[in-house]
Amino acid sequence: MNRPQPPITWPERMVRRFLMSRFGIWYGRYVLPYLDRPLLYLSRGRYSMSPGQPILLLITTGAKSGRPRATPLLYLPDGDRVIVIASNGGRDRHPAWYYNLRAHPTATAHLGGRVRTYVAYEAHGEERAALWRKAVEYFEGFELYEQRTSRPIPIFVLEPRDE
Repeated sequence: MNRPQPPITWPERMVRRFLMSRFGIWYGRYVLPYLDRPLLYLSRGRYSMSPGQPILLLITTGAKSGRPRATPLLYLPDGDRVIVIASNGGRDRHPAWYYNLRAHPTATAHLGGRVRTYVAYEAHGEERAALWRKAVEYFEGFELYEQRTSRPIPIFVLEPRDE
C-alpha cells in the first residue's frame, strides 16, 4: 500500500527548483554523487545531501567489469517495491547503472536505514505509463528531462528478493 506523500515544504521546493536548473543538473551529476555516496553508505540510506528527497544508494554489478558500482538515486516508494528512473538528467544516453541492471538485475539498495537485496526489471506498456505519471507527479523535473532527450526514459522496478 502506498503511503500518502506529506506536503512539500518550501526548502524542499527550493531544492527541487535548483535541481531542475542547468546548474542544478550539473551539480546533481558531477558533485552530489561524490558527497552522497559515503553519507548514504555509512547511514544505510538514512541521510543524503538532498534534504527532503528520497535518495537511495543503489549497488549494481558493472555490466562489463563485474565490479560493484554505487550510485545515489532519487527513488519512488511503491509498497515494498522501489521505482528508479533512468533519466540521466535528460541526456541522450542511458546512465551507466541502466546497463548494469540490464546485465545483472540483482542489486542492493541502502535505503531508510536498511540494506536490502532487490531484483530489477524494466517497466513497459501500461505499467511504465502509470509509473511515469507517478514520477512526474512527484518530481516535475522528470518531465523537463523527457523534453531534453529523444530517447524514451526507462523506468526500473526493484522488487525485494525473498531472503
